[in-house]
Amino acid sequence: MNAYQKSIRAFSKLGQLFRDYSEGNLRDDNWIQLLDNACVEASSQNKWFTKDNLSFCIAVWGETLTKEAITSWLSNYNTPVNTKRLGLVLAGNVPMVGLHDLLCGLACGYSIQAKRSSNDTVLLPFVVDFLVAVEPSWKDTIHFTEGKLANFDAVIATGSNNTARYFEHYFKGFPHIIRKTRNGVALLDGTESSEDLAALCTDIVRYFGLGCRSVSHLIVPENYDFNNLFLALYEHRDIIHHNAYANNYDYNKAVYLMQELDLLDNGFMMLKKDAGLNSPIACIHYSTYATLDEAKNRLNEEVQQIQCVVSNILSDALPFGSTQYPKLMDYADHVDTMAFLLKN
Repeated sequence: MNAYQKSIRAFSKLGQLFRDYSEGNLRDDNWIQLLDNACVEASSQNKWFTKDNLSFCIAVWGETLTKEAITSWLSNYNTPVNTKRLGLVLAGNVPMVGLHDLLCGLACGYSIQAKRSSNDTVLLPFVVDFLVAVEPSWKDTIHFTEGKLANFDAVIATGSNNTARYFEHYFKGFPHIIRKTRNGVALLDGTESSEDLAALCTDIVRYFGLGCRSVSHLIVPENYDFNNLFLALYEHRDIIHHNAYANNYDYNKAVYLMQELDLLDNGFMMLKKDAGLNSPIACIHYSTYATLDEAKNRLNEEVQQIQCVVSNILSDALPFGSTQYPKLMDYADHVDTMAFLLKN
């Protein structure tokens, strides 16, 4: 089998495992229990990896990794022939955030050396153990390291805007993809239905807003009425019972009040007028527009800081409620990872 045939077989079996876990299906092996153990350990390690968010993440990957979807995805690319080495610097803001890069590297025939985030050291090693059990030829091609990456031909590094400067310097002599901070943005016009706003709220609160696809900024018309949005957000009021989230809410609210900033606050989420696309936990930034063209120009000007846009107004925007359901062709930062790896 070539690299794509191996990948289709192994990745689809991973998808089936995730679906079995999500649907409570019985299996003849012990992988369900091992996955459950990994989730418990990951949740213990990272306070943001709640049972609900872990279950959601696994269910989404289960829906994504079907044989048909994987075959369609890989059919866009020529079969790889290289045996190069890929370095991965992984983030840990949401569960298994580096899985797509790992799958791309395997599909392209690379051996992989990955530096895990200290916030997520459990889930991807579990995935690797499963994939190697399905495809033993990958046993010696995937390694995790706690130190600096070494002996690689290309690298993909994900981090903040601050760490990106370090990555740019350290990896400047190698083909690389350096990912910085990006956020989801919603463009509203006030005609959104209650269903639209309810779906938008899931884009805001899923993963506590920590994902690069989480909506953290709203672009709204001047004199926009936020009452219906707050009503929709109320369904998620129990989020304040998460200790780390509540601590962030209390801290950020105190800072804003000391600065005498004008806030909209419902007791668990704040709305702050701020041009910044990246907002802190428990806060949503918003800005206003006078004309739709003004809003569109803003999106075009800041496209390098935007991961995705949700809206009913723009034909190329995502529907409300869909930001955390990326497809295999939805590459981070809109950079085709497969094309990059096959070229280098």
